[in-house]
Amino acid sequence: MKLDQNLKFKILLIFTVFANIVVNAQNDISAKTFYKHDKYLSSDKMQGRFPGTKGNNEAAAYIEKHFKKYGLKKFSDSYYQSFNLFVKEGLNKVKSDSVKTQNVVGYIEGSDEKLKNEYMVIGAHYDHWGWGGQNSGSKKKDEFAIHNGADDNASGVSALLCILEELSKAKIKPKRSIIFISFSGEEEGLLGSKYFVTHLPVEKTAVKVMLNMDMVGRLNAEKQIYMGGAGTFPEGVELMKKLGENSGLNPVIHAGEVGGSDHVSFYKSGISVIGFHTGGHPQYHTPEDDIDLINSDGGALVARYIYNALVEIADYPELYFINQG
Repeated sequence: MKLDQNLKFKILLIFTVFANIVVNAQNDISAKTFYKHDKYLSSDKMQGRFPGTKGNNEAAAYIEKHFKKYGLKKFSDSYYQSFNLFVKEGLNKVKSDSVKTQNVVGYIEGSDEKLKNEYMVIGAHYDHWGWGGQNSGSKKKDEFAIHNGADDNASGVSALLCILEELSKAKIKPKRSIIFISFSGEEEGLLGSKYFVTHLPVEKTAVKVMLNMDMVGRLNAEKQIYMGGAGTFPEGVELMKKLGENSGLNPVIHAGEVGGSDHVSFYKSGISVIGFHTGGHPQYHTPEDDIDLINSDGGALVARYIYNALVEIADYPELYFINQG
């Protein structure tokens, strides 16, 4: 029985190689759009998007506007999933130690009558360090300067919105339903994704794979896109290699090494994951992580690659995953 399943999957991968030519031809994610989103989210106006602040709420409203524009459905009467988190008194000019923030969530219904009851999740956190200070990576722990987080993680949200826009153009939607989510509270300990996983709007067993993007805006000269967790579902590593062909990227694929961003909350809950990033840099968690260092051409390449991965996995005839206990 196992041999039969593997044979079916390998046949599917052969088909994927040829079908991917068509997918890439239709995939029109632009560097200009990627840059536009990143520039807005990482502007001084957002003041670092720290949870509980005006900037964080304005970033959420920007994401919500695009979720609505590109036709995402709501699970309830709002795209917002609100929750509370605790911050130190006075940090980032927050007056209370308890603040309200929100994940931004919506979904596209799948096109297959049966498989639409199964869900993919694709996400990226939108919060950052705000004015920094004692909990950030500033060289001076008492230094208060705006941490705009252009790479961490305005870039991930930019990719998310680019992928959503492209998917909205598809005449035939993927077979499985796809949940788009932008988390808050990631920098405080993956709090937004932890909240979402414990307050899922669908049955947990219906959630099959989570794709996460955190720091995808600094593609290097070697065009390396790093990913962890590709081995959390069968043949995942082989698939990600196949999708790398003719993508303009050099995927660095790890079967394990899940990492430390929001997809970890899903993995710990028994859901298969892949986490994407373009690597660390000296500006990580400092006020120097600004838009002028963003590689928007690279960001568009990465978004195209992840778009193709999302659609291919969403259209698998069958999915075999890690335990979902």
